Order: sequence, then C-alpha cells, then structure tokens
Amino acid sequence: MIAKARGFWRWRSIALLAILILAVGAACGGDEEPALLRKLIFLPRGTGDYDIRLRTSNDRLPMELGRVLPWDSQPSWSPDGTRIAFYSDRNFNLADRDNNVDIYVMDGDGGALTRLTDHQASDAFPRWSPDGQRIVFYSDRDGNGEIYVMNADGSGLARVTDNDAIDIPYGWSPDGKSVVFTSARRGTLDLFLLNVDDGGVKRLTKTKGHDVAAEWSPDGSRIAFESINGGNSDIFVVNVDRSREEVNWTVKQLRDGYPTWAPDGVRLAFVSDRTADIEIYVLDTNFSSLKTVTDSPREDAWPAWSPDGTRIAFVSNRDFDREVYAANADGTGVTRITNDSVSADLSPAWSPDGSRIAFVKIQGARRDIYVVNADGSGLVRLTNDDGQAASAAGASKE
Repeated sequence: MIAKARGFWRWRSIALLAILILAVGAACGGDEEPALLRKLIFLPRGTGDYDIRLRTSNDRLPMELGRVLPWDSQPSWSPDGTRIAFYSDRNFNLADRDNNVDIYVMDGDGGALTRLTDHQASDAFPRWSPDGQRIVFYSDRDGNGEIYVMNADGSGLARVTDNDAIDIPYGWSPDGKSVVFTSARRGTLDLFLLNVDDGGVKRLTKTKGHDVAAEWSPDGSRIAFESINGGNSDIFVVNVDRSREEVNWTVKQLRDGYPTWAPDGVRLAFVSDRTADIEIYVLDTNFSSLKTVTDSPREDAWPAWSPDGTRIAFVSNRDFDREVYAANADGTGVTRITNDSVSADLSPAWSPDGSRIAFVKIQGARRDIYVVNADGSGLVRLTNDDGQAASAAGASKE
C-alpha cells in the first residue's frame, strides 16, 4: 500500500501544501522536529524540473515538499471565468535557468498572456479575490516567504504579512475581507486569518499537528483543513469565529487529505489511502455519513467539484496513465475526460460556469496548461508560446 500511495502524495500541488510534513518523522529520525524557517527553495535540477523544499534549522535536512516541472503550473480561474492566473518559469533554456518563478495571467482561450510579477525572487500560488479585482500570492522577495496582494493587472503590489516565519496563502474568504494562510510562526504550521485591509492576523487552529490544505466553506463560516501529525493526517473543520473547537472528521491512523467543499457547504470530498489504494470519498458533515466515490485498483486523487455540485473531476492512473476523469458525486457515471498515453494530466479546475476544465499536462520535460470541455471534447492548449509574455505595467522590476 505504501509503495502504491506514494504517487499521489508526491505529485500533489505544492500550492495546497498538503504533503508538507508527510515525511518529517522519518527525516528527523525521532520525535523532535527541526524548526521551520523562512522560505521555500525552488531547487532546479539538471533534468529541468524542480524540487520544492522548505528550509529547516538542520540545513542538511530540508523538507522536500514535492517535485514540479518548470514553466506553467497551477491554473486558477478568475471568478467570471474569463481569465486564468498561473505561476511559471518561462525560461526555456535550461542553461540559463535562474531558480525563479513569476505570476502570469491570460484569457480563458490562451490569449493576452501577461506577466504580472517580474522579480528575481520566487512569486507563486496566485489566488483571485471573489470580485476578481485582486490576486493574493506568495513571495520571498523580502528575504522570507510572505503574503502579497496586487491588483489583477499587476499594479498596486503590497506586502500584507511581516513575520520571520514562512507564511503561505490558501484563499480568500467569500466576502473578500480575509485570507486564510498557514504559518510556522509558532513552531508548527498553524492556520491564521489575515484581514487584508488592515493587516490584522488571528490564529485559527491549535492542533498538535501541522495544519495545511485549508479551504473556506462557501458561506465563509467554516474552514476545512488537513492536520498532519507524524505519518498520520486527518480532515478537520473549524468555525471561523472559533465558536467551536476543531473537529476531526476522519480519525483514522492513515492519511486523509486534500479536503474540498461541495458548493452546498455540507459535503466534503477528500483523498484517503485507508484501503489498499488511494481513493476519493465524500463526507456529509450534517449526518457524519461517508460515501466512497471511486473504487479502482490504482490511484484516484485531486478531486474538484463542479460548480453545481453534481460532478467531481479527478485524476486517475486506472488505465496506467494519469488522466482527468469525472464522475457523479455518488460515484456513478465515471467518464474519462482526457486520453493521452504519452503525458500525465493533473490539477483539474472547473470553469465557474461548469462548461470547461483547465488542467496541467506534463509531457517530456515541460508542463503546459490546457482546457477541455466538460464532456471531453474541444481540447485546447493554452500555453504554447516560447516567446516573451507582455509585461504588466505594474509588475515589480526590483
């Protein structure tokens, strides 16, 4: 089971940081964990991909967070469905690789590609505000990993956290007033709430583990997250107003992670290796009932709800290649969306109207963003331009 389970937990998007501490116990060789330090390391390899690591007080044992290929990663739809933000190292000459990623935006058809940040440090993990006017992101341009906000055109860039520990954003509250983020400012990774306008920070979680992979409920009253303690991880839900302590919804001595809310704010999809394979489950938080959505002899992971809550897109290698599939929320009606035996398709993201799915295709030594209709037709490659993107007027040149 362990060997089979490694694929998903290794390839999960660092943007969610859901694999952040999976190997800490083994890496530290005991109960003591090294202190988490200031920023992520985007470590280029000769093959062209990156190891993303987090520095610790033991420089010989940086935590490996995952491996990503360069170029175009983590597509994020704007709320109106017209634009896609992503982060990228678009330096296609490996010899000139500068260990740097920046944030870009393009139209939903791949046009009007614009570079929003242009800095020698790493800028990554963009998240749109609910009104589509601003983007929150991670950057280490001031020496350690902090949270920044800019207008959707790259102007008005501002640092909104200032702490010696690393801060990494997950997403905006539905009302656009707050951002939930994870931070090591108290030794372990906890979740905090940031008031974007006045910079006020409030600690949200106080579990014994490392709290990551946070997602707001649609009504903004609760946050689901993954808490990792040694080799075990569970799904928790906490009330934003702290009127109720964190509730562990899975309580298994295995790995349950990657929680994502259905649009109804009641159901939670998540990934678990509680059986011999990695599968997708849906938890009803009203009735504490659990539904198995996938049941294949290989990995099913990266669940993403359709905007109407009736379907779940996911990634599976059940046909020996990682492809995008979709199923009804009860597990019926499984449909293969992509079909390419020479690539791996990851990170599905529904357009706001539910008509299209954006995803990342890994082929050879590069990664690009594609979109496809929800029925599998109309595949379009969006990022396929080795030339320079237009620079936003407000992009930082420091």
